Amino acid sequence: MLSNHLHNGIESDSLIWSRVPDSDDASTDGVGLLSSPREGGGVDSLDYEVIENYAYREEQAHRGKLYVGYYVAVKWFFSLLIGIGTGLAAVFINLSVENFAGWKFALTFAIIQKSYFAGFIVYLVINLVLVFSSAYIITQFAPAAAGSGIPEIKGYLNGIDIPGTLLFRTLIGKIFGSIGSVGGGLALGKEGPLVHTGACIASLLGQGGSTKYHFNSRWPQLFKSDRDRRDLVTCGCAAGVAAAFRAPVGGVLFALEEVTSWWRSQLMWRVFFTSAIVAVVVRTAMGWCKSGICGHFGGGGFIIWDVSDGQDDYYFKELLPMAVIGVIGGLLGALFNQLTYYMTSWRRNYLHKKGNRVKIYEACIISCLTSAISFGLPLLRKCSPCPEAVPDSGIECPRPPGMYGNYVNFYCKTDNEYNDLATIFFNTQDDAIRNLFSAKTMREFSAQSLLTFLAMFYTLAVVTFGTAVPAGQFVPGIMIGSTYGRLVGMFVVRFYKKLNIEEGTYALLGAASFLGGSMRMTVSLCVIMVEITNNLKLLPLIMLVLLVSKAVGDAFNEGLYEVQARLKGIPLLESRPKYHMRQMIAKEACQSQKVISLPRVIRVADVASILRSNKHNGFPVIDHTRSGETLVIGLVLRSHLLVLLQSKVDFQHSPLPCDPSARPIRHRFSEFAKPVSSKGLCIEDIHLTSDDLEMYIDLAPFLNPSPYVVPEDMSLTKVYNLFRQLGLRHLFVVPRPSRVIGLITRKDLLIEENGESSAVELQQSTSVRGRYSETATRTDAARPLLDDLLG
Repeated sequence: MLSNHLHNGIESDSLIWSRVPDSDDASTDGVGLLSSPREGGGVDSLDYEVIENYAYREEQAHRGKLYVGYYVAVKWFFSLLIGIGTGLAAVFINLSVENFAGWKFALTFAIIQKSYFAGFIVYLVINLVLVFSSAYIITQFAPAAAGSGIPEIKGYLNGIDIPGTLLFRTLIGKIFGSIGSVGGGLALGKEGPLVHTGACIASLLGQGGSTKYHFNSRWPQLFKSDRDRRDLVTCGCAAGVAAAFRAPVGGVLFALEEVTSWWRSQLMWRVFFTSAIVAVVVRTAMGWCKSGICGHFGGGGFIIWDVSDGQDDYYFKELLPMAVIGVIGGLLGALFNQLTYYMTSWRRNYLHKKGNRVKIYEACIISCLTSAISFGLPLLRKCSPCPEAVPDSGIECPRPPGMYGNYVNFYCKTDNEYNDLATIFFNTQDDAIRNLFSAKTMREFSAQSLLTFLAMFYTLAVVTFGTAVPAGQFVPGIMIGSTYGRLVGMFVVRFYKKLNIEEGTYALLGAASFLGGSMRMTVSLCVIMVEITNNLKLLPLIMLVLLVSKAVGDAFNEGLYEVQARLKGIPLLESRPKYHMRQMIAKEACQSQKVISLPRVIRVADVASILRSNKHNGFPVIDHTRSGETLVIGLVLRSHLLVLLQSKVDFQHSPLPCDPSARPIRHRFSEFAKPVSSKGLCIEDIHLTSDDLEMYIDLAPFLNPSPYVVPEDMSLTKVYNLFRQLGLRHLFVVPRPSRVIGLITRKDLLIEENGESSAVELQQSTSVRGRYSETATRTDAARPLLDDLLG
C-alpha cells in the first residue's frame, strides 16, 4: 500500500492520480476517484508539511509577536464562528425535519379517522415529494452531498483532497437534502450529514467564502495552508457531532478517535471550545422554542432519550446476556457493512451509471416501498389491550386520536387498544427510539412485532444506504440495535423474573452494540450514548458491549467508514502499517518509476515540457559543488512551478544563479497556496511565448531546502509511521550517508526563547547553554544550505 505513496523516490500517492478537476463544476459522487485524467475524476494530496523556502523564511522573519498573537486570536475567533454556524445549521435542520414529520403524521392521523386508504395516499405522497426534492437537489446541484460525507472528511484529514467535498453548494445540498430525506421517512439519519455540514462551514470560513457565488471576503483568508484548513475542518467535524447528538464531549472524542489522523494539544482546546459553543447555541434555540413558536419542534433539552428513570442496578448474572448482545451487535454490524458494500458497489458500477434520472427514480421507488411497509405492516398486526396505568409515569394509553408516541391507536377496534408495531414503525425515528428505550413499559411490544420490525428495517437500511440522498447511519443503527436489545431484555425479564429489570436498558445496550459492531467506535460512542441518555450508571455495561461488539466485528471486516472509503477509492493511510511491510525496505517501495530531477537553473521550455509529460507533484532539485559533485538541494512542488510560469516575473536571460540582493523575491508565500474550492493552476492554462520559453528560472529561492529524508534500507514500517504521523506528501529515499555531523538528543531541543537552557537535568555532561551559545556565535559556519546557495 505504501508503495503507491512513495514510489519514484520522492513521489506521493498523487503521482498515480489525475489532477483535480474544477471543483465548482465537479459532478462526481465519489465513484472512481482513482480514475485516469481522461475520465475526468481524481484526487490530489494535501501539503501538510511546511515548505520552508526563501519566501516563507522572509515572511516569517518580518512577523513579530504582535502578529503571532493576532494569528492565534483569529484561530479562536474562527472556532467561535464554526460553533455558531454549525449550531444554527443543526437547529434549522432539526426544526425543519420535526415540523415536516409532525405535519405529515398529524394530517395522516386526522385523515385515517375517516379512511385508511386516503390516509395512506396522503402519507405516501408527502414522503415521495420530500424524498424527490432531496434526490433532485443532490443529482442536479450538489452530487458531493450524497451519503454521510464522513468517509470523504476522514480522507481529507488523512491528507487526501477530494473534489467537491467542501464547496458552498455541497453545504447547501447537505442541509436541504437532509431535510428531505429524513423528513421523508427513509431509513437513514441526519447525524452523519451534520458532520459533513460542520466541515463545510469550517472550510468556507477558512477560505473566506465562495468565489463562484460571489460570497467572498478577503479578510478571513488568513489560513492559506492546508495545515490550518485541516485544523478548522477538525473543529467542524466535532461541532457536527456535538450538534447532532447534543453531546459536546462526544463530539471532541469523535473527532479524535474516528476522523482525524493528526492531533495535538492546542487543537484539542479549540475543538473543545467549538463543541461548547455548539452546546450553547443549541440550548439557546431550545429555550427559545419552549413557548411553542417552533411548531412541532419542542423545547426539549440536551438529553434526547432520557433513561435516567430506568433500571437502577444490575446483577452479575445479567452480564452474560449483555455479552450476548455485544456478540449479536458485532455479527449484525459486520453483516451490515458487507451487505452495504455489495449493494453500494452494484449501485455505483451499474445502476448509477445510467444517469441522474435513474438515481431519482431509485430514491422515489425506495420512498414508496418504505411508506408502504411502515403503513401497511401495522395494519396486519392485531391490536393489544392497554396495560394498567402506572401512576406518575406520564404515559397515556392509548394516545388521543391524531397523536403519535407510545401506545399508538392505529387500526384498532376499540379505543382502549394500541398497535405495538405502529408504535415503532408508523412514527418518527426519534420517537420510535424513545419508545424502545422507555422504562416502566413492560410487555409493551410483542416478540413477533419486534422481529418483524428488525427484519424489515434492517433490510430497508441496507437498501437505502448509498442512494443519491444525504444519509447517516447513527440513528438507523440505534433503531436496529435497540430492537434486538429489547428482545433480549424480554427474555431476561422472563427468565430471571426480577421486577427491577427494564427492557429499555437492554434496548440501549443493543443500540450501542450495533453501532460498535458496524462503525467500530468505542470511547467516543460510549460517551455519546451516556450523554444522550442521561444514565451514568450504565457506563460499565455500555463499555462491555462496545468492546465485545468491536472485537467480534473486527474478526470479519473493517468498520463502515473504512469500507465505504475503500469502495469510493479514497486511499486512506490507516493508523497501523500492513504486516508484510515489516519484511520490506524503503528502496523496494520506490522502484516503480525513474526519478525526474530538475537542475537549479532550468530553461522555461524544459519546465513546461516536464510538467506536460507527467503528473508528478514534486521534483528534487540538484546542483553541483565546485568539485563537480552532484548535490540534492531540495524539493520544488508542481504548484510552485506553475505559479512561477504564470507570473513570469522571475524569468531571467542568464543561465547562471541569481543574486537575491540584486533581485529580491517578488512573491509572497501565500501566493503559492492552492485554493480549496478550485483546481488551481494547470499547465494547459498558462500561455508562454517563444521568447518566454528561451528564458531561465533559478529554482533555489522557491524550493524546500529541508525535505524529510530516509535511508534506502529503512524498514517500510518505520517509513509508513513517519509518513503518516507527520502528514507528509513527499519523502526522499537516499543512499546511506558517508558521515555524521552531529547527534541531536532531547537535551538539545530544550531551548528557551531567551537562549537559556531548561532546568531539566539529563545524563549527559555537555551543557546545553554552552552549546547553544557557541552555536549562536558561529553563524557563518552553520548557515542553512539555502543561504549558502543564495549568497
